[in-house]
Amino acid sequence: MEKETLKGESQENDHPPDTDVENNACLSENNVNRDSAVITAGLKSLPRKSIATVEQLSKFINFDDTTRKALNEIVKKYHLLISPYYLSLIKDLNDENDPIRKQCVPAIEELFGNATERIDPLGEKETSVTNILVHRYPDRVLLIATSRCFMYCRHCTRKRLWQNNNVEPSLAEIRSSLDYVRGNESIREIIVSGGDPLTLNQERLDWILEEASSIAHIQAIRIGTRTPVVFPEKITKSLCRILGKYNKLWMNIQFNHPREITPESTGACRMLQKCGIPLSNQTVLLKGINDSPQVMKELCQKLQAIRVRPYYIFQCDEVVGASHFRTSIFKGIEIIEHMRGHTSGMCIPRFVVDGPNGKGKIPLDPQYMLSITPNKVILRNYNNEVFEYYNPQSD
Repeated sequence: MEKETLKGESQENDHPPDTDVENNACLSENNVNRDSAVITAGLKSLPRKSIATVEQLSKFINFDDTTRKALNEIVKKYHLLISPYYLSLIKDLNDENDPIRKQCVPAIEELFGNATERIDPLGEKETSVTNILVHRYPDRVLLIATSRCFMYCRHCTRKRLWQNNNVEPSLAEIRSSLDYVRGNESIREIIVSGGDPLTLNQERLDWILEEASSIAHIQAIRIGTRTPVVFPEKITKSLCRILGKYNKLWMNIQFNHPREITPESTGACRMLQKCGIPLSNQTVLLKGINDSPQVMKELCQKLQAIRVRPYYIFQCDEVVGASHFRTSIFKGIEIIEHMRGHTSGMCIPRFVVDGPNGKGKIPLDPQYMLSITPNKVILRNYNNEVFEYYNPQSD
């Protein structure tokens, strides 16, 4: 049966993950030359297309036979896709501890799971009202508009989507999901996620946003994406013309390390901001990548400098193949403790654990209120000074 498409919609994405980079010049604010990024990254040349196999990756990274065999087993379970741009950010391709490499290059540790790991750690299937619509919270829903990404992060929490070989939701499934929203006036926000919605061809993305915007009780539409971070050349003038039509639109990005904030990614964010989209950042706390107060403080200050609000730090979910990324929860609290009072409050995100099986987000903070009575509270400030504070009586 022929796949249903929109009028004027091509069967393929505008910029599929294996896009030839020669045909997609990065439209950063300053028209930064991609060649300069290649030189500073230490790569002699960029691959023309995204890397999708261990064999392709072996042209840039030296793997011994044992490692290569293990990595081939890994990519049978968990997708591999690295954009040429993101590969260029790795300082030393053979450094297994490089924070950029760790996010995109498979590691043998992905084969070693533990009893707490799940293919669907947040229980999204159990809280779904259609195959692609998650309704976990009373006033918002999450629409899984695609299973594709421009890069498959090794810590991805939706690895279950990779099991269907990237079969895309049909128009009928999307219509049915939006019809559910139309019939439920308690829903005020739609989160368009995936995968990465910006991998969709522009006709389909435009149609989804138009349909969502037409629902009278929808006050906000949020797109979740890593495109400005991993494939900033996708943020083009034509894409921004579409996104700029929708005044309910917000966008959450995922920068995880200061080195991801480059002239190219900054330019992509600037283009989105200029078409009126507020940008926030959701960082994942990842061992060996950003699990230090110094790195997280630098990341958040750089985000503020490019007008991207540090929104959340997520404890890494208990997803299969990612146990080597998980830190102690105390590490996240320690990071917030070291940032509070030592940098602007606008630079400090909220540290949260996303509870398993649909339990929702639980914010975790250092303890600044030490005790409370009807008349006073005992408080501690960022300098560990303890003092009393008068507690007014409630009416």
